[in-house]
Amino acid sequence: MTDADQSTVARRRRFVAVALLVGSMGLAFDRPVTAADLPRFPQPPIEWEELAPLPDDFGFAGSVAGLDRGNLLVAGGANFPGGRPWDGAVKTWHDRVFVMRAGANKWEVLADRLPRPLGYAVSLTTPQGVAVIGGNNADGFLSDAFLMRLEADKLVIESLPPLPNPLANAAGALIGTTIYIAGGQTAADAAHAEASFLSLDLSQPAAARQWTERETWPGAPRMLAVAGVQEGAFFLFGGVGLKSGADGTVERQYFQDAFRFDPKRGWRKLADMPRPSAAAAGPAPALGTSHLLVLGGDDGANAARVAELKDDHPGFPREGLAYHTVTDRWLNAGELPFSLATTPVVRDGDRIIIPGGESRPGVRSTTVWSGRLIPQQAEFGLLNLSVLGVYPLIMLGIGVWCSRKSKDAEGFFRGGQQIPWWAAGLSIYATMLSSITFMAIPAKAYFSNWWFILSQVSVIILAPVIIAVYLPFFRQLNLTSAYEYLEHRFNLAVRLFGSASFIAFQIARTGIVLYLPALALSTVSSIDTTTCIVGMTLLTIVVTFFGGMEAVIWTDVAQSIILLAAAALSLVVIVMQLDGSIFESIQSAAGDGKFFPPIPVSPDFAVESIWVLVLGTFFATLISYTSNQEVVQRFMTTSDEKQAARAIWVNAWLSLPSGMLFFAVGTALYLFYQQFPARLDPTISRNDAIYPFFMVHELPPGLAGFVVAGIFAAAQPTSSLNSVATAVVTDFYQRMRPQASPTSRVRVGRIATIITGLAGMAVALTMEQFPVESLWELFLNVLGLTTGILAGLFSLGILTRRAHGTGAILGVIASAAAMWAVSEYGDVHALMYGCLAVVICFSAGYLFSLVTPGEAKHLEGLTIHTQRPKDTGPAALQFVKPAVSGVAGS
Repeated sequence: MTDADQSTVARRRRFVAVALLVGSMGLAFDRPVTAADLPRFPQPPIEWEELAPLPDDFGFAGSVAGLDRGNLLVAGGANFPGGRPWDGAVKTWHDRVFVMRAGANKWEVLADRLPRPLGYAVSLTTPQGVAVIGGNNADGFLSDAFLMRLEADKLVIESLPPLPNPLANAAGALIGTTIYIAGGQTAADAAHAEASFLSLDLSQPAAARQWTERETWPGAPRMLAVAGVQEGAFFLFGGVGLKSGADGTVERQYFQDAFRFDPKRGWRKLADMPRPSAAAAGPAPALGTSHLLVLGGDDGANAARVAELKDDHPGFPREGLAYHTVTDRWLNAGELPFSLATTPVVRDGDRIIIPGGESRPGVRSTTVWSGRLIPQQAEFGLLNLSVLGVYPLIMLGIGVWCSRKSKDAEGFFRGGQQIPWWAAGLSIYATMLSSITFMAIPAKAYFSNWWFILSQVSVIILAPVIIAVYLPFFRQLNLTSAYEYLEHRFNLAVRLFGSASFIAFQIARTGIVLYLPALALSTVSSIDTTTCIVGMTLLTIVVTFFGGMEAVIWTDVAQSIILLAAAALSLVVIVMQLDGSIFESIQSAAGDGKFFPPIPVSPDFAVESIWVLVLGTFFATLISYTSNQEVVQRFMTTSDEKQAARAIWVNAWLSLPSGMLFFAVGTALYLFYQQFPARLDPTISRNDAIYPFFMVHELPPGLAGFVVAGIFAAAQPTSSLNSVATAVVTDFYQRMRPQASPTSRVRVGRIATIITGLAGMAVALTMEQFPVESLWELFLNVLGLTTGILAGLFSLGILTRRAHGTGAILGVIASAAAMWAVSEYGDVHALMYGCLAVVICFSAGYLFSLVTPGEAKHLEGLTIHTQRPKDTGPAALQFVKPAVSGVAGS
């Protein structure tokens, strides 16, 4: 064969291969994706069981149901008592009310009844009772809306404003205290479905409540859709449209599209469902923090053959569908033990209750199903535990090694001022990077985008300001506690308030820092929450008790290395498992808005706008680096101001690249679970648990133990304990007993270390008993309500000459009152709390100082307007009134 012949054969072979490939791709794309094609969870997320059946011979479709103070109410509905509809039986609507008391498994029939027979209404559980909206009966369609409650054995009905039009077969869900109603049908003979979208705020006084017309979804009008709520957004799935057929009859069109409505951002279209769904159990129950379930419903496959099939109808689809709100992916949730449509869903804690429904056209059910969520927990394993066990040994070793230098006050509270600048910088970095951020930043990037990296950028922007404006005052005054400055500048009351506020904040923060990783790990593994909290507390107390400030610094250095290595290794493991190149992955994430999508430029401080992010992150950084004893104490551990400035720059330049690393981990997690959605546990109950879940379930044994050690490193609040001990001794004990010996100060500091650790542990254990919905928001609230005011005081003292002690105290009171009012009655993003606290305290304190008399103070060296030439050591105290003697002066 010649070269030309060989070339021709090769071209033909390539042509055939390409043709076969294109043909197979065409076949694949021509065949619609079904539920069977979807990824399936390795184990069903719900375990179903039957409760006591409804006390009726036939059962009901279109009932209304909900939970009132633990009591399950089921009422109304329709059935065919006389037989099958194709045999001429007449549909009958009912008004009876059944109740299953809390903790019981039997039904009672109430003597009271609904105001009228009804079915096919929207029913929702609300804090005020079970809301019933619209519906129909034998007389027509209804515009009624009311709340029903159970008081003893009496059914109490409270009227709500009627709908603008009669409506049945609508979809509804509750976001907070606001009811949302989508679509529906206004009459039995209507030639079209509705496109209306209504809302009613139940938090309004009864006389002020009214239905509000809202922007409709970007799709066809529909009825029999199912709605659900997740992440504070309203989701609308499937449904049925009506259109006139060629012969003039009304035909049904089954939908499989899906939409999301955010009250602040409006509607957007989502990935289509794998099959049409109409009259699914509603509202769609939420699983965990990011899944919604579509249970039952009619796919329309046999809709045209109901009269032909009669009792041979196979029923409605039995596979459940799960929608993941973060990655916009549908999954097969496994086969259901029932085939139901037109039935309500009631959530009771971790249970999903489905009372009755339509098992196939014309046939009702009395069965009541109860599904309990089953979390996926993984055994941590001996190898992981062994690797993790090395971490506390390292920490204890550092504590013992440093204990020899922490016998005097100078060593215990300031590390002898001999800490290298790079170690002090790493310590500042580790202090700012707690377990809150170690898990919250990847979770934020996973669920949202990268805009919060502005908090890392603000560290670099503010570093020269902190070095030039704030650092000289702390170093030249040779302070041990940052709040000594407040007495020099104002008075003792301001100092004691500042120190007490800091101590209260640190105890609360210690509790959050201990609780968050313990909760996350217990959610996704067999590690017990209480064991985690107690173990980390005891380890932290021992290390800080013996090693003092130097041990804190060097444990911070070790923690920084472990944290960064853990995040980097996690990122490598995730990227290696992704399909496609890194460039393709970045493109995919960018296309999904996971980096810097457009955000509002609105001056509205209630939404996550660019101004909220810029101001919020800027002031959060300012607060931490100018009024936080944890950070200021590290400024004092180096030998001089120049070394302290270097430490600040180490932290600043480390913050941005490390922040990018943690955000990259979150984005990589998003891509991983977008490609492998079935490997994510749909019952995860906390956003912050996504990174620990990946660690425990996806990382190789040994490596998982090392990365989890990163969580424990971030959860070890040694800095908090030592800084609180320093504040207690310097601002209270030594201020009241200036002649106390260095030995007694160390002893009191160690006692304060133990008490602070135990108090933080108590806060964490209390949170375990009374869960907080969002620890990140709680942290921001505490930060703004306490240390925000402190930062305002420091700025007031350093930046102005006219401010005095009386004005500062009045500014504190005004700021505290304003922040309380904002938290109770205002609609402000949590990021703005710190900003508002600083601005209000500064402004009010300055204004009060202008209009009230105050004590005259010698201000030389205490404001930027009265600075002395840079000086170091005790000589700098010559121009300060000798009101206080710091620990360093002992």
